[in-house]
Amino acid sequence: MSSKPTCLIVASAAAQGVFAQSFFQSFTLCNPVFNVQTATPGGKPIDFAGVDDSTARWVQDFSVKPYASPAKLESIDGGRYHALLIPDCPGALSDLAHSGSLARILAHFISQQKPVCAVGHGVSALCCAMEGQRWIFSGYSLTGPSVFELVRRPDFANLPLIVEDFVKDSGGSYTASQEDAVHVVLDRHLITGQNLQSTSAAVNNLILLCSGRLREDGTQDELRNLSN
Repeated sequence: MSSKPTCLIVASAAAQGVFAQSFFQSFTLCNPVFNVQTATPGGKPIDFAGVDDSTARWVQDFSVKPYASPAKLESIDGGRYHALLIPDCPGALSDLAHSGSLARILAHFISQQKPVCAVGHGVSALCCAMEGQRWIFSGYSLTGPSVFELVRRPDFANLPLIVEDFVKDSGGSYTASQEDAVHVVLDRHLITGQNLQSTSAAVNNLILLCSGRLREDGTQDELRNLSN
C-alpha cells in the first residue's frame, strides 16, 4: 500500500493568528487523507482566534498532541510536500504576507504545479510570492476577503494591504460573492476560498485535486514501466 501524501498547513504566528474554526475544519478534513505537518514563522505556537464552544475542546486536545508543535517555516523544504494549505489567518497580514520563506516555498509549488489552497485572510499570504517585480500568481483567478467583509474589521483603516486591490494591481483576476457566502475559485492548481465559511469547500477541492494528481502520476508511472 502506498504511503499517504504529505500536506503542509502554514499558519500565522502573529497575535490572533488563525481562526480556530478554519484550522479545525482544515486539519480534520486533511488528517485522514494526508500526513499533516504544521509550520509557522519561527516555529512559534499557533495563536487561535475566535475560539467558541464548538472548537474549544478540540483546540485544547490538539494543543497537547506532538504534531501541534509547528516546524519553523524558514527550514521547510517544499520538495517534501504534495500540497500546501493556508487556513483563514487574520494574522497573515502581519507576517505571512511578507515572508521570504513562504515565497520560496510557493515558488517551488508553482514551478512543480503542486496544489496550493488558501482561505479567507490566508489568501493575503500569497502576496509574498514575488519574483523581482512580478507576482508569481499573475494571470491566475482568485478570491479572498471582499472589501465589504474587511470593512467590518475594527482595524480596517490600518490594514497594510487589501487582497482585492493587490490581486487586481498585480495582474490577477479577483472575484467575490456576497458577504459570508461560500465562494471558491479553482484555477489550475490554485484553490482560494473567500472567507471562513468557504473553508470546507476549499479544502475538499484541495483533497480532490491532490488525489487526481496522484492517480495521474501513478498512471504515468505504470505506462513508463510498461514501456521499459
